[in-house]
Amino acid sequence: MLKVGEQLSDLIGKTPIVKLPSLSKLTGCEIYLKCEQLNPGGSIKDRAALQMVKDALASGDLKEGMTIVEGTAGNTGIGLAIVSKSFGLKMLAVMPKGQSIEKERMLTLHGSELKLVDPCPFKDQNHFYHTARRIAEDNPQEYWWGNQFENLSNFKAHYENTAPEIVEQLEGKIDFFITSAGTGGTIGGNSKYFKENVKDIKCFLVDPEGSGLKSYMETGEFKSTGGSITEGIGIMRLVENFKQANLDGVISLPDQDLVTISKYVRDEDGIVLGLSAALNVAGALYLAARNKAGSRIITFHCDLGERSFSKLYNPEFLKSKGLSLDLTIDDLINKYKSLK
Repeated sequence: MLKVGEQLSDLIGKTPIVKLPSLSKLTGCEIYLKCEQLNPGGSIKDRAALQMVKDALASGDLKEGMTIVEGTAGNTGIGLAIVSKSFGLKMLAVMPKGQSIEKERMLTLHGSELKLVDPCPFKDQNHFYHTARRIAEDNPQEYWWGNQFENLSNFKAHYENTAPEIVEQLEGKIDFFITSAGTGGTIGGNSKYFKENVKDIKCFLVDPEGSGLKSYMETGEFKSTGGSITEGIGIMRLVENFKQANLDGVISLPDQDLVTISKYVRDEDGIVLGLSAALNVAGALYLAARNKAGSRIITFHCDLGERSFSKLYNPEFLKSKGLSLDLTIDDLINKYKSLK
């Protein structure tokens, strides 16, 4: 383990794993969280940010004095802001309006310039992704575009680092892996490594409503229904990082499950989940409820719960979205068991 870092980015990775006592006891399975919220930028996206910058510097695409520009829902931008400081670079984050105010504040606190754009469909050239790309294309000597969705350094960060850490920590004894997908790097890198190195493991995607990945995996077409309060996860197009994933199945869960899960885990275990992590844990609970006792399940505590305070832990906001604090964890487990 690293004892002393020369710069903040040296502290990225090598995160611990914690067992979720309450849900493990309820289901008879062992549910584990890889604590990625303990990275310096507070999320798993620090890993992709570091790998992308290191690889770009090594290739010469990113040079001293340039500015990194990236379209982001928040966490990758925060990771890139931290990494850019460590390497003496500047950062410009292009973010859609309406993300949590906590993420906007963290970006600026870590020294990133922030450009907010109106949310719009991906096909619209004013989409935050296209806006970031266009800035770099119009000023290639000044800006380097991270392109986290298509940049396979994202996948590489997890294939070469995150997944091997998990296998070592759990001594290769893993029955199920489940996580959500935004860029696809996390699920791509981890699932591919697990399938190559852990015998009989089953790997799953958990998708929020409003995303088209479940439809794509089942029918080959991107279709979606409903929507979600989650941020930065669920996509409506096939990207290079997600293409690397080796999966056994996909589960789509509603926001109500995230509300029930996050409240229960906070009250019982003292663990404050963010929106993405709550979806991951809901997916892990789904698998635990539907499989034999003793199964070992790993997922990610992927970002700081405090970043979801204005949404997931705001009763007024939840009420405005028709979400209830009254559904019990037993109700949720029984629902999962009864689903076909």
